[in-house]
Amino acid sequence: MVKARPYDASDAAAWDAVVGRSRNGNFLHRRGYMDYHADRFTDRSLVVERGAEIVAVFPASLRENVVTSHGGLTYAGLITTHDLRADSTLAVFELMGEHYRQAGVSSLIYKAVPHVFHAYPSEEDLYALQRVGARLVRRDISSVVPLRERVSFSEARRRAIRRADAAGVQVRRGNDLTEYHALLGEVLRRHDVAPTHSLAELQLLQSRFPEQIVLHEARQGDALLAGVLVYDFGRTVHSQYIAASEEGRRVDALSLLLGTLVSETYADRSYFSFGISTEQAGTVLNSGLIAQKESFGARAVVHDFYEWVL
Repeated sequence: MVKARPYDASDAAAWDAVVGRSRNGNFLHRRGYMDYHADRFTDRSLVVERGAEIVAVFPASLRENVVTSHGGLTYAGLITTHDLRADSTLAVFELMGEHYRQAGVSSLIYKAVPHVFHAYPSEEDLYALQRVGARLVRRDISSVVPLRERVSFSEARRRAIRRADAAGVQVRRGNDLTEYHALLGEVLRRHDVAPTHSLAELQLLQSRFPEQIVLHEARQGDALLAGVLVYDFGRTVHSQYIAASEEGRRVDALSLLLGTLVSETYADRSYFSFGISTEQAGTVLNSGLIAQKESFGARAVVHDFYEWVL
Protein backbone atom coordinates (compact mmCIF):
# COMPACT_ATOMS: atom_id res chain seq x y z
CA MET A 1 0.00 0.00 0.00
CA VAL A 2 1.24 3.48 -0.85
CA LYS A 3 0.73 6.71 1.05
CA ALA A 4 1.47 10.34 0.23
CA ARG A 5 2.64 13.00 2.66
CA PRO A 6 4.03 16.54 2.46
CA TYR A 7 7.72 16.97 1.73
CA ASP A 8 9.87 18.11 4.65
CA ALA A 9 13.37 19.58 4.43
CA SER A 10 14.67 16.54 6.30
CA ASP A 11 13.65 14.45 3.26
CA ALA A 12 16.10 16.25 0.93
CA ALA A 13 18.72 13.51 0.69
CA ALA A 14 16.12 10.76 0.23
CA TRP A 15 14.27 12.92 -2.33
CA ASP A 16 17.44 13.33 -4.39
CA ALA A 17 18.16 9.61 -4.17
CA VAL A 18 14.70 8.87 -5.61
CA VAL A 19 15.26 11.34 -8.46
CA GLY A 20 18.62 9.73 -9.14
CA ARG A 21 17.13 6.28 -9.65
CA SER A 22 13.86 7.44 -11.20
CA ARG A 23 12.53 6.68 -14.66
CA ASN A 24 11.65 10.27 -15.57
CA GLY A 25 13.51 12.67 -13.30
CA ASN A 26 16.72 14.62 -13.80
CA PHE A 27 18.77 17.18 -11.91
CA LEU A 28 16.07 19.83 -12.40
CA HIS A 29 14.04 17.85 -9.88
CA ARG A 30 16.75 17.62 -7.24
CA ARG A 31 16.28 19.86 -4.24
CA GLY A 32 19.55 21.67 -4.93
CA TYR A 33 18.09 22.94 -8.20
CA MET A 34 14.48 23.41 -7.12
CA ASP A 35 15.32 25.25 -3.92
CA TYR A 36 17.65 27.90 -5.36
CA HIS A 37 14.55 30.09 -5.78
CA ALA A 38 12.57 28.68 -2.86
CA ASP A 39 11.82 32.22 -1.66
CA ARG A 40 9.64 32.80 -4.75
CA PHE A 41 7.42 29.76 -4.34
CA THR A 42 5.30 28.18 -1.64
CA ASP A 43 6.36 24.55 -1.71
CA ARG A 44 3.62 21.95 -1.61
CA SER A 45 5.62 18.94 -2.78
CA LEU A 46 4.70 15.40 -1.80
CA VAL A 47 6.64 12.22 -1.17
CA VAL A 48 5.09 8.84 -1.90
CA GLU A 49 6.03 5.96 0.37
CA ARG A 50 5.48 2.23 0.39
CA GLY A 51 6.27 1.14 3.90
CA ALA A 52 9.39 3.05 4.93
CA GLU A 53 10.66 3.49 1.36
CA ILE A 54 10.04 6.53 -0.85
CA VAL A 55 9.04 5.28 -4.30
CA ALA A 56 8.05 8.58 -5.96
CA VAL A 57 8.15 12.33 -5.42
CA PHE A 58 5.90 15.11 -6.67
CA PRO A 59 7.53 18.56 -7.04
CA ALA A 60 4.80 21.15 -6.52
CA SER A 61 4.20 24.76 -5.55
CA LEU A 62 1.11 26.69 -4.49
CA ARG A 63 -0.16 30.03 -5.76
CA GLU A 64 -3.45 31.25 -4.35
CA ASN A 65 -5.43 28.00 -4.31
CA VAL A 66 -3.83 26.33 -7.35
CA VAL A 67 -1.03 23.76 -7.13
CA THR A 68 1.41 23.50 -10.06
CA SER A 69 4.03 20.86 -10.70
CA HIS A 70 6.25 23.00 -10.25
CA GLY A 71 5.90 26.77 -10.78
CA GLY A 72 9.65 27.23 -11.11
CA LEU A 73 10.33 24.32 -13.47
CA THR A 74 9.64 23.71 -17.15
CA TYR A 75 8.22 20.27 -16.40
CA ALA A 76 7.88 18.16 -13.27
CA GLY A 77 5.09 15.66 -12.91
CA LEU A 78 5.13 12.61 -10.68
CA ILE A 79 8.78 11.47 -10.58
CA THR A 80 8.66 7.70 -10.25
CA THR A 81 10.98 4.79 -9.60
CA HIS A 82 10.60 1.34 -11.12
CA ASP A 83 8.70 0.32 -7.97
CA LEU A 84 5.65 2.39 -8.93
CA ARG A 85 3.55 0.72 -11.62
CA ALA A 86 0.19 1.35 -13.30
CA ASP A 87 -2.19 0.30 -10.50
CA SER A 88 -0.13 2.01 -7.82
CA THR A 89 0.13 5.18 -9.91
CA LEU A 90 -3.67 5.35 -10.03
CA ALA A 91 -3.68 4.96 -6.25
CA VAL A 92 -1.14 7.77 -5.88
CA PHE A 93 -3.29 10.14 -7.93
CA GLU A 94 -6.25 9.40 -5.71
CA LEU A 95 -4.10 10.16 -2.67
CA MET A 96 -2.80 13.37 -4.25
CA GLY A 97 -6.32 14.54 -5.02
CA GLU A 98 -7.50 13.77 -1.50
CA HIS A 99 -4.51 15.53 0.08
CA TYR A 100 -4.86 18.73 -1.93
CA ARG A 101 -8.66 18.87 -1.58
CA GLN A 102 -8.32 18.71 2.17
CA ALA A 103 -5.79 21.56 1.95
CA GLY A 104 -8.33 23.75 0.12
CA VAL A 105 -6.72 23.49 -3.32
CA SER A 106 -9.16 24.08 -6.17
CA SER A 107 -7.13 22.69 -9.08
CA LEU A 108 -3.80 21.17 -10.03
CA ILE A 109 -1.78 22.16 -13.11
CA TYR A 110 0.28 19.16 -14.17
CA LYS A 111 3.29 19.80 -16.41
CA ALA A 112 4.14 16.36 -17.74
CA VAL A 113 7.76 15.38 -18.36
CA PRO A 114 8.16 14.92 -22.16
CA HIS A 115 9.13 11.38 -23.10
CA VAL A 116 12.54 12.37 -24.50
CA PHE A 117 13.61 13.23 -20.94
CA HIS A 118 12.64 9.79 -19.64
CA ALA A 119 15.35 7.27 -18.85
CA TYR A 120 12.78 4.47 -19.07
CA PRO A 121 9.12 4.42 -20.23
CA SER A 122 7.11 6.36 -17.68
CA GLU A 123 3.70 7.49 -18.89
CA GLU A 124 1.47 5.90 -16.28
CA ASP A 125 0.79 9.43 -15.09
CA LEU A 126 -0.79 10.39 -18.43
CA TYR A 127 -3.20 7.49 -18.10
CA ALA A 128 -3.94 8.44 -14.50
CA LEU A 129 -4.68 12.03 -15.53
CA GLN A 130 -7.28 10.78 -17.99
CA ARG A 131 -8.81 8.56 -15.32
CA VAL A 132 -9.24 11.42 -12.83
CA GLY A 133 -10.79 13.69 -15.47
CA ALA A 134 -7.90 16.09 -16.09
CA ARG A 135 -7.94 17.92 -19.41
CA LEU A 136 -5.20 19.17 -21.71
CA VAL A 137 -5.13 22.98 -21.40
CA ARG A 138 -1.81 23.92 -23.01
CA ARG A 139 0.64 22.42 -25.48
CA ASP A 140 4.04 23.91 -26.33
CA ILE A 141 6.06 22.67 -29.29
CA SER A 142 9.71 21.88 -28.75
CA SER A 143 12.37 20.80 -31.25
CA VAL A 144 14.53 17.73 -30.69
CA VAL A 145 17.23 16.01 -32.74
CA PRO A 146 17.22 12.19 -32.46
CA LEU A 147 20.97 11.68 -32.31
CA ARG A 148 20.85 7.90 -32.80
CA GLU A 149 19.33 8.46 -36.24
CA ARG A 150 21.13 9.92 -39.23
CA VAL A 151 21.08 13.67 -38.56
CA SER A 152 20.59 15.80 -41.68
CA PHE A 153 21.36 19.53 -41.61
CA SER A 154 19.80 21.70 -44.29
CA GLU A 155 22.08 22.79 -47.15
CA ALA A 156 21.87 26.41 -45.99
CA ARG A 157 22.96 25.36 -42.51
CA ARG A 158 25.88 23.35 -43.88
CA ARG A 159 27.03 26.37 -45.90
CA ALA A 160 26.82 28.55 -42.78
CA ILE A 161 28.97 26.06 -40.85
CA ARG A 162 31.58 26.08 -43.60
CA ARG A 163 31.66 29.91 -43.60
CA ALA A 164 32.25 30.03 -39.85
CA ASP A 165 34.98 27.41 -40.10
CA ALA A 166 36.68 29.35 -42.92
CA ALA A 167 36.52 32.53 -40.81
CA GLY A 168 38.62 30.85 -38.12
CA VAL A 169 35.86 30.45 -35.53
CA GLN A 170 36.88 28.02 -32.78
CA VAL A 171 34.53 26.00 -30.58
CA ARG A 172 35.52 25.24 -27.00
CA ARG A 173 34.11 24.60 -23.54
CA GLY A 174 33.74 27.81 -21.54
CA ASN A 175 34.73 28.22 -17.92
CA ASP A 176 33.34 31.67 -17.03
CA LEU A 177 29.67 32.58 -17.22
CA THR A 178 30.18 36.34 -16.74
CA GLU A 179 30.96 37.38 -20.32
CA TYR A 180 28.44 34.92 -21.72
CA HIS A 181 25.63 36.14 -19.45
CA ALA A 182 26.34 39.75 -20.49
CA LEU A 183 26.04 38.71 -24.15
CA LEU A 184 22.85 36.79 -23.42
CA GLY A 185 21.33 39.80 -21.67
CA GLU A 186 22.25 42.05 -24.59
CA VAL A 187 20.60 39.69 -27.08
CA LEU A 188 17.41 39.28 -25.06
CA ARG A 189 17.05 43.02 -24.47
CA ARG A 190 16.45 43.41 -28.20
CA HIS A 191 13.27 41.40 -27.60
CA ASP A 192 12.38 43.30 -24.41
CA VAL A 193 13.01 40.30 -22.18
CA ALA A 194 15.68 39.29 -19.68
CA PRO A 195 17.30 35.93 -18.88
CA THR A 196 15.20 33.83 -16.50
CA HIS A 197 18.30 33.31 -14.36
CA SER A 198 20.51 36.10 -13.10
CA LEU A 199 24.27 35.69 -13.38
CA ALA A 200 24.50 34.96 -9.65
CA GLU A 201 21.80 32.28 -9.93
CA LEU A 202 23.51 30.58 -12.87
CA GLN A 203 26.83 30.63 -11.06
CA LEU A 204 25.19 29.11 -7.99
CA LEU A 205 23.48 26.38 -10.02
CA GLN A 206 26.63 25.58 -11.97
CA SER A 207 28.58 25.31 -8.71
CA ARG A 208 26.01 22.74 -7.53
CA PHE A 209 25.87 20.86 -10.85
CA PRO A 210 29.25 21.49 -12.55
CA GLU A 211 29.07 18.43 -14.81
CA GLN A 212 25.44 18.98 -15.79
CA ILE A 213 25.41 22.71 -16.55
CA VAL A 214 28.04 23.30 -19.21
CA LEU A 215 28.94 26.39 -21.24
CA HIS A 216 30.11 25.96 -24.84
CA GLU A 217 31.56 28.92 -26.73
CA ALA A 218 32.46 29.97 -30.26
CA ARG A 219 35.35 32.44 -30.35
CA GLN A 220 37.47 34.23 -32.91
CA GLY A 221 40.72 34.87 -31.12
CA ASP A 222 39.70 36.22 -27.71
CA ALA A 223 36.35 37.55 -28.90
CA LEU A 224 33.24 35.70 -27.73
CA LEU A 225 30.96 35.38 -30.76
CA ALA A 226 28.37 32.88 -29.52
CA GLY A 227 27.55 30.70 -26.54
CA VAL A 228 25.23 27.85 -25.65
CA LEU A 229 24.50 26.81 -22.08
CA VAL A 230 23.77 23.10 -22.12
CA TYR A 231 21.86 21.18 -19.47
CA ASP A 232 23.25 17.65 -19.62
CA PHE A 233 20.68 15.11 -18.46
CA GLY A 234 22.68 12.12 -19.63
CA ARG A 235 20.54 10.43 -22.26
CA THR A 236 19.25 13.82 -23.43
CA VAL A 237 20.98 17.20 -23.52
CA HIS A 238 19.14 20.51 -23.69
CA SER A 239 20.26 23.93 -24.91
CA GLN A 240 18.98 26.11 -22.07
CA TYR A 241 20.24 29.46 -23.43
CA ILE A 242 21.61 30.41 -26.86
CA ALA A 243 23.21 33.76 -27.74
CA ALA A 244 25.30 35.28 -30.53
CA SER A 245 26.82 38.73 -30.99
CA GLU A 246 26.37 40.88 -34.09
CA GLU A 247 29.78 39.75 -35.35
CA GLY A 248 28.91 36.20 -34.45
CA ARG A 249 25.81 36.36 -36.60
CA ARG A 250 27.79 37.89 -39.44
CA VAL A 251 30.24 34.99 -39.54
CA ASP A 252 27.67 32.29 -38.64
CA ALA A 253 29.47 31.36 -35.41
CA LEU A 254 26.34 29.92 -33.84
CA SER A 255 25.82 27.54 -36.76
CA LEU A 256 29.29 26.10 -36.24
CA LEU A 257 28.82 25.91 -32.47
CA LEU A 258 25.45 24.17 -32.57
CA GLY A 259 26.50 21.97 -35.46
CA THR A 260 29.53 20.82 -33.48
CA LEU A 261 27.46 20.08 -30.38
CA VAL A 262 24.93 18.03 -32.36
CA SER A 263 27.28 16.15 -34.66
CA GLU A 264 30.35 15.73 -32.42
CA THR A 265 30.24 16.73 -28.75
CA TYR A 266 26.96 15.02 -27.87
CA ALA A 267 26.65 12.65 -30.82
CA ASP A 268 26.71 9.60 -28.53
CA ARG A 269 23.55 10.66 -26.67
CA SER A 270 19.94 9.91 -27.62
CA TYR A 271 18.45 13.39 -28.04
CA PHE A 272 19.55 17.02 -28.38
CA SER A 273 16.76 19.37 -27.30
CA PHE A 274 16.55 22.93 -28.61
CA GLY A 275 13.58 23.86 -26.43
CA ILE A 276 10.21 25.39 -27.23
CA SER A 277 9.35 27.85 -30.00
CA THR A 278 5.89 28.85 -28.80
CA GLU A 279 4.71 32.02 -27.10
CA GLN A 280 1.63 33.21 -25.23
CA ALA A 281 1.03 29.90 -23.44
CA GLY A 282 1.52 27.85 -26.59
CA THR A 283 -1.01 29.70 -28.75
CA VAL A 284 1.55 31.42 -31.01
CA LEU A 285 4.26 29.66 -33.00
CA ASN A 286 7.50 31.56 -33.63
CA SER A 287 7.94 30.26 -37.16
CA GLY A 288 11.37 31.79 -37.72
CA LEU A 289 12.75 30.36 -34.50
CA ILE A 290 11.48 26.84 -35.07
CA ALA A 291 12.71 26.89 -38.68
CA GLN A 292 16.24 27.58 -37.41
CA LYS A 293 16.05 24.55 -35.13
CA GLU A 294 14.58 22.37 -37.86
CA SER A 295 17.53 23.28 -40.11
CA PHE A 296 19.71 21.24 -37.71
CA GLY A 297 17.45 18.21 -38.21
CA ALA A 298 15.23 18.81 -35.17
CA ARG A 299 11.56 17.87 -35.21
CA ALA A 300 8.65 18.29 -32.84
CA VAL A 301 8.11 16.98 -29.34
CA VAL A 302 5.33 18.56 -27.29
CA HIS A 303 5.26 19.81 -23.71
CA ASP A 304 1.77 19.21 -22.29
CA PHE A 305 -0.04 20.94 -19.43
CA TYR A 306 -3.10 19.39 -17.82
CA GLU A 307 -5.66 20.92 -15.49
CA TRP A 308 -7.16 18.67 -12.83
CA VAL A 309 -10.12 20.38 -11.17
CA LEU A 310 -10.32 19.10 -7.62
